[in-house]
Amino acid sequence: MKQKIVILTGAGISAESGISTFRDSGGLWEGYDINEVATTQGWAKNRELVLDFYNQRRKNVRESKPNAAHYALKELENKYNVVIITQNIDDLHERAGSKNIIHLHGEIMKARSTLDENLLYGLGDKDIAIGDKCAKGSQLRPHVVWFGEAVPMMDVAIEEASNADILIVIGTSMVVYPAAGLANYVPFYIPKYIIDPNIPEGPNHKNLTKIAKKAGEGVVELVDVLMR
Repeated sequence: MKQKIVILTGAGISAESGISTFRDSGGLWEGYDINEVATTQGWAKNRELVLDFYNQRRKNVRESKPNAAHYALKELENKYNVVIITQNIDDLHERAGSKNIIHLHGEIMKARSTLDENLLYGLGDKDIAIGDKCAKGSQLRPHVVWFGEAVPMMDVAIEEASNADILIVIGTSMVVYPAAGLANYVPFYIPKYIIDPNIPEGPNHKNLTKIAKKAGEGVVELVDVLMR
């Protein structure tokens, strides 16, 4: 039976593909107040603004390509049972060929019904406009988790993490949730790796290896070791 590697990826792995990271100082994202475009209150106030914001983000994703780190993680599937838990809403892991991906914060390349959250639609090269409706007649919204909304895939992610043989955290830290929370669910004795150029001081996890490099370099090096 293959060993199970659970991988948690954050903004750092996508940033190297040119995808804007979600937050910067001041609560702005490329000039937008995230309270206006990433909350249910913002959606209720100005749906057109929210849709325009995510249509622009989607364009950014379409123009981006998987990088060396994404492709290296795909390579691990030749030897291991790999589960990727990502905080990112882009589809770069899928486009690199990875098969088992859990999106904690949703997927920007999909729309969902505002009436029934189980009604999902792939967008392909399309955007979402006012008046685009689901089969039940309600306005479509981005299939992303906004601030203040529940994270429906968290229980699935916890279950996967609790059965890991190896944990790898990439482009996010072990002191910020959900990374910190998931790290607490893996067996304490298994090997753990964190890859990020800025690794903060945090809880000392047993068998933790810190790789203070960008994903494109650090992931490729670690995968080379694990494949050997």
